[in-house]
Amino acid sequence: MQDHLPNAPNSPESEEGHHRGVSEGEGAHADTFTDTFADTLDLERARDAQALLIAARPSRLKLGASVVGRLVRRFAKILLIAVLVWITAIVALVGVYAVDGVRPISTLMLVDFARGKPVQRRWVPFDQIAPSVWQSVVSSEDGKYCSHNGVDWEALNAVLDHALEGERTRGASTVPMQNAKNLFLWNSRSYIRKGVELPIALLTDLVWSKRRQMEIYLNIAEWGEGIYGIEAAARHHFGRSARRLTRRQAARLVASLPNPILRRPARPTRGLRRIARTVERRARVSGAYTACLRKP
Repeated sequence: MQDHLPNAPNSPESEEGHHRGVSEGEGAHADTFTDTFADTLDLERARDAQALLIAARPSRLKLGASVVGRLVRRFAKILLIAVLVWITAIVALVGVYAVDGVRPISTLMLVDFARGKPVQRRWVPFDQIAPSVWQSVVSSEDGKYCSHNGVDWEALNAVLDHALEGERTRGASTVPMQNAKNLFLWNSRSYIRKGVELPIALLTDLVWSKRRQMEIYLNIAEWGEGIYGIEAAARHHFGRSARRLTRRQAARLVASLPNPILRRPARPTRGLRRIARTVERRARVSGAYTACLRKP
C-alpha cells in the first residue's frame, strides 16, 4: 500500500498556488487604488466646479446690475423725451390759443368726451358776456388780476407760510393758474401740480392779453355736471344768455365755482346766498381792479 504524502513546498503545485495568491492580492490592491483615485478625482472635480460657481457669482451679479442699469437709463431717456414733448406741446398750444377765434377745450371736457358723457358748451366772445360776470370773478377769485404777471406772489407766500406752520390754507390760484390747470394739467390737488402751474401761468400771462385770458377762463370753467362755459351755465341755470345775466345771477354763478357740482346757483342754499351777496357787493365797486378788462 502506497502512502499519500503532502506536496513538498517546492513542488510545482505549491508554487502555482503561491503565484495565484499573490496575483489575486495584487489585483485586489489595484482595484482599491483605482477606486481611491477615482474618488479623489471626483472630489477634485467637485471642488473645481464649486470654485467656478463661486468665481462666476460676482459675474452674474455684475451682469444683473448691468441689465438693471440699462433699463433704468432707457426708462429715464424715454421719460425725458416725453417731458420735452409735453413742454413743447404746451408752449405751442399757448401760442395757438392766443389767436382770437380759437376755442380751447379743457382737460375735464376731454375726459367727459372720452367717457361718452354729454358736454354742454357754447363759446361766446368776451364782449358778449355781461360785465358783472368778470367783475364778480375778479372780486371773488383773483383780486389782483390786472396787476400781477400771472401769479399773485404775495398770496402764494402767505399760503406757504401757513402751510409750514401747519395751519389750514386757502387757495392762492389766480385766473391764469386756473387756466393752466384746466387746459394742460390734471384736476387733483397736489404740490407737484401747483409747482407746474406757475411757469405755465407766467407764460400765458406773457403771451395772452388780459381780456383773452378772461375770455378763455369763462368759456372753459365748469358750472355743473357736463356744463362748461358761462353761456351754457347761464342757459342751464337761469334760462338766459350770458349777456343778459343780472348782477345777482352773475354773483351766484361765480360763488358756485369752487364746487360747481354741489352748489346750485338757481337754488342756492343759505350759505351760497351769503357768499353771493358778498361777491355782488364787491363787484359793484371793482372798477379800479378790473380796468384792464374794459374796452380799450
